[in-house]
Amino acid sequence: MTLTPIQTFIIICMVTIGTIITRFLPFIIFQGTKSNNSYISYLGQVLPYSAIGLLVVYCLKSVNFKSHAYGIPEAVAIIFIILLHYWKENTLLSIGVGTVIYMVLVQAVFI
Repeated sequence: MTLTPIQTFIIICMVTIGTIITRFLPFIIFQGTKSNNSYISYLGQVLPYSAIGLLVVYCLKSVNFKSHAYGIPEAVAIIFIILLHYWKENTLLSIGVGTVIYMVLVQAVFI
């Protein structure tokens, strides 16, 4: 099925409106209230770590320890990410360097 330009534009607009509503609606609804709710405070503390844990599990779900590389590129990249993060305490630097190390290992070393 091929979409016309008008249909494509309408779909993009609807997705944009849906995204805007889901992003800004909580701020509009709760704008006058104080956030003394302990449950909301608890979620604010644990959800970032949960999201990172979910991403780690997702990234490592397809590692095959029986294939040629045996998970070595993933393990080396994770070790570099951990060490660099403890050394520099910069999340973006750690993730960026870890990604570059992983890609170099996969593309050049473990072919």
